[in-house]
Amino acid sequence: MKEVNQRKVAMIGCGFVGSASCFALMQSGLFSEMVLIDANTAKAEGEAADISHGLPFAKPMDIYAGTYDDIADAAIIVVSAGAAQKPGETRLDLVKKNIGIFGSIMPEIKKRDVGGILLIVANPVDVLTYAAQKMTGLPENRVFGTGTTLDSARLKYIIGQHVGVDSRNCHAYVIGEHGDSEIVAWSSAKVSGVPLSDYCALRGVCDFEEHKAQIAEDVKNSAYDIIQKKGATYYGIAMSVRRVCEAIIRDEHTILPVSSLQHGEYGLKDVCLSMPAIVGANGVENLIPLDLSMEEQEALLKSGQTLRQVLDDAMPETV
Repeated sequence: MKEVNQRKVAMIGCGFVGSASCFALMQSGLFSEMVLIDANTAKAEGEAADISHGLPFAKPMDIYAGTYDDIADAAIIVVSAGAAQKPGETRLDLVKKNIGIFGSIMPEIKKRDVGGILLIVANPVDVLTYAAQKMTGLPENRVFGTGTTLDSARLKYIIGQHVGVDSRNCHAYVIGEHGDSEIVAWSSAKVSGVPLSDYCALRGVCDFEEHKAQIAEDVKNSAYDIIQKKGATYYGIAMSVRRVCEAIIRDEHTILPVSSLQHGEYGLKDVCLSMPAIVGANGVENLIPLDLSMEEQEALLKSGQTLRQVLDDAMPETV
């Protein structure tokens, strides 16, 4: 295993999500070296050049197109490679196409005996995170997905807009699948420590209860709406990638709803999905249990069962 360079990040996949994430990471100042890898070498070279031309306005950084040999010492390897979600297509519709793509990427990662963290962004992120763990054999704490980090950000934004408060003061999680079976954990939602329902009562927001179901639907359907209107989503997920990388590189021990392997919590086992987790330099360190209602627990278990069925149908028997 090659010694890890804590100031180096690698991006595998330079489509909309990968390139937007690279741009966000360049602006973050977290890294001094970034390598872009894509099946289309010219695309990686073009993105690296374009992003590099902004460096006079940012921090010094070496940004270049490379090969899998360049990932060996990266602190974080971000994988955004995969077929994009099309209008009318669910994330789970992408399963077989993207597991096939991972079938060519993950053996290359495994061959390099990497010592860094593998962050999966490509969709369906929960299924692909599980596949990445199995295909690389890396420790599970070092292979996880962005999961519902973006969904939770969307939820906080919409709550903030509805109740008239800075979204950074809204503390609420979307859990389970990053997709159609995701769950808003309303029972643990708060505004700066005040239960959300109490905050609404204090502020005279009388209609919040009747809007909860619609808010959850708006969060779940955000990607579909954006894809229908502009063809792809990439800015929000790029900021999510930046936030997760920041937590790792700065060893923040911050709590983020990332997708990681479950070991029996809430009846969930042998499946990757999102629950709040402590994220730091070692990757996923611990899961943080939420005080869920029985309805939320049942929905979470159903979400896990949906993902397990997809895995059973889609994973190659050799994995």
